[in-house]
Amino acid sequence: MTGQADLSLSPLDQVHRDAQARMVPFGGWEMPLSYPDGTISEHMACRRGAAIFDVSHLGTLELGGAAAFDQLQTALSNDLRRISPGRAQYTHLLDEVDGSVLDDIIVWWLADDSFMVLPNAANNADVLDALPGCVDVASDRALLALQGPRASALLEEVAPDAARVGRFRVSTFDWRGSPGLVAGTGYTGERGFELAVPKAVAASLWHALVAVGADPAGLGARDTLRLEAGLPLHGHELGPGVTPLHAGLGWVVGWDKEAFRGKSAIDALRDRGTDRLLRGLSTPGRRPPREGQAILHEGEEVAVVTSGNFSPCLGYGIAMGFLPVGLDVGTTVALDQRGTEVPATVTDLPFV
Repeated sequence: MTGQADLSLSPLDQVHRDAQARMVPFGGWEMPLSYPDGTISEHMACRRGAAIFDVSHLGTLELGGAAAFDQLQTALSNDLRRISPGRAQYTHLLDEVDGSVLDDIIVWWLADDSFMVLPNAANNADVLDALPGCVDVASDRALLALQGPRASALLEEVAPDAARVGRFRVSTFDWRGSPGLVAGTGYTGERGFELAVPKAVAASLWHALVAVGADPAGLGARDTLRLEAGLPLHGHELGPGVTPLHAGLGWVVGWDKEAFRGKSAIDALRDRGTDRLLRGLSTPGRRPPREGQAILHEGEEVAVVTSGNFSPCLGYGIAMGFLPVGLDVGTTVALDQRGTEVPATVTDLPFV
């Protein structure tokens, strides 16, 4: 099987094919959806042990120099003064006009004047436009995510220096003579690490982690894991018309900063209040809610499902959607599942 001509391939592409992964298009890349044991097995491996994901499709931009700090402060929503070199921060790039989230981003603050910016693959160009002077280095590296309660113990066997990095901290490590970067970050709700290494040594690091017990996992498990953890996905819970306040992410905004993209719009929204908020929904039985299904209250459509699936850990359906303010936790609504109204309960996030 060969990749489609218009899709980028990960440095680990052959590794996935050798492992009989099911490959699918995603954000302009061809990436593994799942491996032969299936998404639920991969999901539970992450919750109970450790799973390894190829996330090389994420953007990787280098920004350095004396002006780099100020440039990031005025372009992105969060306040870098909350952290310091050697730490990572979750942040947003906002639309100037309405304050909606153009992208959600992780910033790795490597040293005083040195930063790594990790946007979503599909939004790489928007972030480059907002941060002129960034150097796109994604083609030079692979990015692996090792996640789960045993992630630290397994990484200690393979790369002890990398295993010592704390949550939302960033450091360097050596992998077989090549320099790597490691951050205590992830997208599963579990303790974990994201490791950037030169593409020439990526396969050897992947195989070493699998050899000590990490289970390969694909995009399918990554999505069900982040859904259980109540983590938003751009294009679903973040995007046009959705601000950090709608998504319950006001903490991602540096309200005391003098200026940043979208500040006027987000300040105005905070003053007047939002009319809808991101909420969780749980449904009985194993039938999964799906994106786009109508959410009904007292017979009227009030919202749509933004993400939904079967929860392997809970054993029933879970979903998220932007509900009108006032439909609080415990409220009963219904989902229109192909003409059948299925009851759903408004639930706190995260689910797990």
